[in-house]
Amino acid sequence: MIRINEHYLKLTASYLFADIARRVQKFQADNPDKKIIKLGIGDVTLPLPAVCVEAMHRAVDEMADEQTFRGYGPEQGYEFLREKIAENDFQQQGAEISADEIFISDGAKCDTGNFQELFTNDIKVAVPDPVYPVYVDTNVMAGRTGGFSNGRYEGLIYLEALPENNFIPELPQEPVDLIYLCYPNNPTGVGITREELKKWVDYALDNKSLILFDAAYEAFIRDPQMPHSIFEIPGAREVAVEFRSYSKTAGFTGTRCAYTIVPKDCAAWDKQENRISLHDLWNRRHSTKFNGVSYPVQRAAEAVYSLEGQKQVRDNIDYYLNNARVIRQEMQKLGFSCTGGQNSPYIWIKSGSDSWSLFDSLLNSAGVVCTPGTGFGLRGEGFIRLSAFNSLENVQEAMHRIAGAL
Repeated sequence: MIRINEHYLKLTASYLFADIARRVQKFQADNPDKKIIKLGIGDVTLPLPAVCVEAMHRAVDEMADEQTFRGYGPEQGYEFLREKIAENDFQQQGAEISADEIFISDGAKCDTGNFQELFTNDIKVAVPDPVYPVYVDTNVMAGRTGGFSNGRYEGLIYLEALPENNFIPELPQEPVDLIYLCYPNNPTGVGITREELKKWVDYALDNKSLILFDAAYEAFIRDPQMPHSIFEIPGAREVAVEFRSYSKTAGFTGTRCAYTIVPKDCAAWDKQENRISLHDLWNRRHSTKFNGVSYPVQRAAEAVYSLEGQKQVRDNIDYYLNNARVIRQEMQKLGFSCTGGQNSPYIWIKSGSDSWSLFDSLLNSAGVVCTPGTGFGLRGEGFIRLSAFNSLENVQEAMHRIAGAL
């Protein structure tokens, strides 16, 4: 008989954002005349930058002409986009990354979830707490954990991000093999300095560990002390893989385009302790399981790097950062302790009650959707996350409603 992968049965309840969607759907059904303002899931609301739309239109026209039509593209991505990424996102920042170390994909979520496939099930995995759920759930699915007990999965090493350490975890007290880091952080919104990030790179070098560095929100960084890439840190090419996305940078959440950087210096080891290139392994996996991002979408992403594209992207991000400033300012006026919202679109708020209770209270009393912190892990309990991805008018209305409800 056909049997299931029983590791899936360890997964708790449902995926966080699906659970939120169900509660919101029920509330809307019960209150059809109530306008809901969503400050929960991190989905953008501004349209694509005009230069991206124009580039996509031109590419679609090319697909309608026999002379310029394109069929299957390279799984790793078209060279015109990879060259622009290497030059603009890395080389100009002092990071030595070449175009052939970049893999274009349809989302950083997919890549951060899939990269763990390259490793054995007996590795020691360290994740922050609170954490983006995909890091944890994909390792559960792979069979690297025991059951779920007291808010955590047995077998994972949790790196606690607390107010006492400014939500930047301490280094592991034991050797670990795979480390997930996300900066600017989702969900807490905090950033990391070069000095702090160097400690993690040095740890990985000392312990032959690998860092999976999620930089999906790097375009929101405004503090010059914060690196945009882990590859700005000496030695990181040997011990880090970085994930980036156009979803929040340029509004591609519905268009789908991202990329992963796997340096040729980066390696893992086989049973005989032979050094194996992770670049080669990921290339093999990517070529086998992924058919590539469409040509029009890659042309749209390329347009991000034009002078006008850079201006339009920055204008959109500045708009969201202003929303974040309003949220943080108003929540602090109400007496809440907040982090994030300065180099990130997320504001992490100490709730003063359990997370789901405040979620339900804001939904039912104010018609505002937040994200309960407990959905991000044990140490997320007692917090909520608000997202700046909405119109300024809706953000101001939401803050007015929350003030009235609380």
